[in-house]
Amino acid sequence: MIPPFHWWRTVLFLIPTIAVYTIVLGALSIGSALLGGSGRFAHGCARLWSWLILATTGVNVTVRGLERVPPGRSYLFVANHQSFYDIPIVFWHVPFDLRIVAKASLGGFPFIGGHLRRTGHVLVDRRSPGLRTFRQVEGLMKAGRSLLVFPEGTRSPDGRLGRFRRGIFLLAIETGLPVVPMALRGSRHVMRKGRLMTCPGDVVLEVFEPIPVSGLTRADAEPLAERVRAIVLAAVAGDEDPRRPPAAESPAVPVSS
Repeated sequence: MIPPFHWWRTVLFLIPTIAVYTIVLGALSIGSALLGGSGRFAHGCARLWSWLILATTGVNVTVRGLERVPPGRSYLFVANHQSFYDIPIVFWHVPFDLRIVAKASLGGFPFIGGHLRRTGHVLVDRRSPGLRTFRQVEGLMKAGRSLLVFPEGTRSPDGRLGRFRRGIFLLAIETGLPVVPMALRGSRHVMRKGRLMTCPGDVVLEVFEPIPVSGLTRADAEPLAERVRAIVLAAVAGDEDPRRPPAAESPAVPVSS
């Protein structure tokens, strides 16, 4: 069977082109970090990389609710995870100085791990963030930066929302970062998990009101995770793959704010 057009387009054009974007802008980003830059140039490289990927692929994004998030302070942006394209979508369309909260295991990859560390991204065991992680996040907050995390821990193959891990919400409570829920719809159709084919497409990114964490304790981390998950779940309802059986849902537990 002959692969479809978009498979050939991905293999022969998009992958080589995106690799060039990544190598050039990644080198510039690391270079600025080695020279002691503030990190803003590196973030600018990440945003340009994101725009180039979206424009080259043909991804059109509609953003709703960004006005709900007042500028001038740091936040923890929390989103569902459907596709490799989620990171460039958020980096380009959310105008905050973002750093990713990534799995600690990524630090073992020679180029990726070094780049993430040198440009201020946070590598963390999401089940139990340590003291070093808290101090790093506090430093980012003082510098006016915000964090982006996908608390499911992996991409959804069918659009169904997985469990949100409590560790990242514990980090928000301990550091005082307000949590901003975000819902991505349609990005999995651009590039599905496990499929080597990318297609142009339309994506909706919806941003919700920040949830303050002042007054919450470590015991509130799980209820906070469930509250944020319930907000995202309501926004992505109907975007699941109907061919798959429904996943078990955890009940939402309210958290006083």
